[in-house]
Amino acid sequence: PQPPAATSLDARDQNPAFQPRQPLRPPQGAPNVVVVLIDDMGFGAPSAFGGPCNMPTAERLADGGLRYNRFHVTAICSPTRQALLTGRNHHSVGMGVTTEMASAAPGYCGIRPLSAATIGQMLQGNGYNTAAFGKWHQTPARDVSAAGPFDRWPTGEGFEKFYGFLCAEMNHWYPVLFDGTKPVEPTRKPEDGYHLSEDLVDNAIDWVRDQTSLKPDNPFFAYLPFGATHAPYHVPREYREKYRGKFDHGWDRQREITLERQKELGVVPQDAELAPWSEGVPHWDELSAEEQRAAASLMELYAGFAEHTDDQVGRFVDALDELGELDNTLFVYILGDNGASAEGGLGGTLNEHRFASGIPDSAEFINANDAALGDATTHAHYPVGWALAMNTPYQWTKQVASHFGGIRDGMIVHWPDGIAERGGLRDQFHHVIDIVPTILEAAGLPHPTEVNGVAQQPIEGTSMLYSFNDADAPDRHRVQYFEMVGNRGIYQDGWMAVTRHGTPWVMVQDGVRRSFDDDRWELYNTNVDWTQSHDLAEQHPEKLRELQQLFLVEAAKHNVLPLDDRMTERENPLEAGRLDLMGDRRSVTFHAGAKRLTEETAPNVKNRSHTLTAMVDVPESGVEGVLVAQGGHTGGWSFYFHDGKPSYAYNYFGSVVQHVRAPEPVPAGEHEVSLRFDYDGGGVGKGGAVTLRVDGTEVARGRVDATIPYYFAFDETFDIGVDRASPVTDDYAPVDNAFTGGLRRLRVDLDDDQWADVEAASAFRTAHE
Repeated sequence: PQPPAATSLDARDQNPAFQPRQPLRPPQGAPNVVVVLIDDMGFGAPSAFGGPCNMPTAERLADGGLRYNRFHVTAICSPTRQALLTGRNHHSVGMGVTTEMASAAPGYCGIRPLSAATIGQMLQGNGYNTAAFGKWHQTPARDVSAAGPFDRWPTGEGFEKFYGFLCAEMNHWYPVLFDGTKPVEPTRKPEDGYHLSEDLVDNAIDWVRDQTSLKPDNPFFAYLPFGATHAPYHVPREYREKYRGKFDHGWDRQREITLERQKELGVVPQDAELAPWSEGVPHWDELSAEEQRAAASLMELYAGFAEHTDDQVGRFVDALDELGELDNTLFVYILGDNGASAEGGLGGTLNEHRFASGIPDSAEFINANDAALGDATTHAHYPVGWALAMNTPYQWTKQVASHFGGIRDGMIVHWPDGIAERGGLRDQFHHVIDIVPTILEAAGLPHPTEVNGVAQQPIEGTSMLYSFNDADAPDRHRVQYFEMVGNRGIYQDGWMAVTRHGTPWVMVQDGVRRSFDDDRWELYNTNVDWTQSHDLAEQHPEKLRELQQLFLVEAAKHNVLPLDDRMTERENPLEAGRLDLMGDRRSVTFHAGAKRLTEETAPNVKNRSHTLTAMVDVPESGVEGVLVAQGGHTGGWSFYFHDGKPSYAYNYFGSVVQHVRAPEPVPAGEHEVSLRFDYDGGGVGKGGAVTLRVDGTEVARGRVDATIPYYFAFDETFDIGVDRASPVTDDYAPVDNAFTGGLRRLRVDLDDDQWADVEAASAFRTAHE
């Protein structure tokens, strides 16, 4: 409303007196809201749902609130997060796959439409204070640089405070973080007790304390999406040691133990069966003793990681309790953004990036490095067998949107002021898109029709509030489609038609395209078959056809078509058909201090010849440190000075580091130092010749036998003047490796001989099998 007009010359005579503008407030009684999201955790992992990973905070919240045992997600990271925060299906908001795999198709472009506001924007626009701490993974990959744009960073999507990372996964010992849009470094190192999960919760607690001190009458919304328990499994050693020997019985027996506990808790019916074992995965007794020890040690590590993460959630819950805010907080604890991950392969790996490029680790190699598991030198991921066990009692894993192993996760709601029952079970069918409408109804807020001047597309989720105080309420979310990289499912009133198109641990495809028309559909009546164990497709062909037609209707409605089953290939913008920041540029000049560039925003030196040229000032005292580096301990390259000598290191998946060094230090003064990499060609992942020059004169020559073909690392960056996160080479220390001379500029020149085709990718994988 317009303020009253001035009625006098003297402010003392103003009548009526002006009144201060009141801040926007949410409806009376609107609760605080906390949403915690765990990464890559299956239904059968947490102890709160019968699993072997001790998670006392989850149990505490469940015992004081409700367990939902038919809660579903989208089968992979970014899509679940976009759906969670918008209340719309993932294809409806452009996130059919991860941001790094986006294409030009509307359902897969990776760009949230302005017509689908986030819950952060909705709550912020209604008087809530909002903040996010942890993994985002929704910003278009090409926008993650100092050049922005920043409208789809967390602070542009309704979160006044953000502290965390934007990519798929993160090194928990040496993370690359943002505070808002500013790159920041942790103030401590691992030897000082640093760990990312602890850091995130420290920041979240500080923020909540500030809100309650300064605005005690304003509710807050805190979103805590942890990087854990996604690989790499980085955890303090004492947490891993808690589980020593606890998994020696193997994954087959673990499934039986977990199912027994699940029945005791009531999170599955008494007649629930273990779903069929996935084809191609060995049973425990088919492994050698070496393979069993390697597999058990990786599971011990994962379980410790899960417990450590839950302990951090516990510190946050304790802080809310101490502030007197816990009872008035709608606390949603989602135990997985997809099912447990099979991306470590059949044997597990110490370097997930290595496996993703088709190079497995042997059990002997894993066992030889047992003492290092969980530290910054490893990027570990457990084997497929454990992923299947962590999804007990369901079939399949992350990526497989057709089966519950990929899409069903435990979910806990705790809100003492709004839920009468303590320790209740709820078996209504729900989906991650239901969280937004639940929050809105709990806060007494309508679904928005316009946000920031943009008309809004309908929220597609169904509020769960009806079930909070009515355990027997009939389902309201009656139809739901699922799709991920060609794996498809359609649910209607308990019936579910599904088809699995791919195998999740086959990260690089074999070049043979499988037609979607050739996929075999299965049919399940989950009203009586809780675990999708009995395929009824042959008995009820008419029901299957009905559901197949319904899938097509839903797919057309939500931008699912055309289907796209490419995985690793889509990480290359040229293959995917999306824009990237560098585009066709062949030469880029950087200033000293340019940093925190992802692979999507850095010059692409993979599978091609290139030249690095630096203009440097060398002081009389000599010079050390990094000129430019990309990647880290698990794979990458670095151009740097060591003992005053120009040097180059190529780290091949953490398994071998090859060096080329000049024989003499560079004298004091201004110099041009360059590196030339002549790629062998003939496919991806080939080697090349390396030449170092100082002021145009060759000073060293060497070779790199093989190179990384697809992706250096999601959790490492391209940096000028320093090597952030973990170091590419042991020639310099982590973090403290900045160039000690003067770096005037560094130019990257790319040749036009790049190899990037699917056949070459297939050939690379085949050569390493």
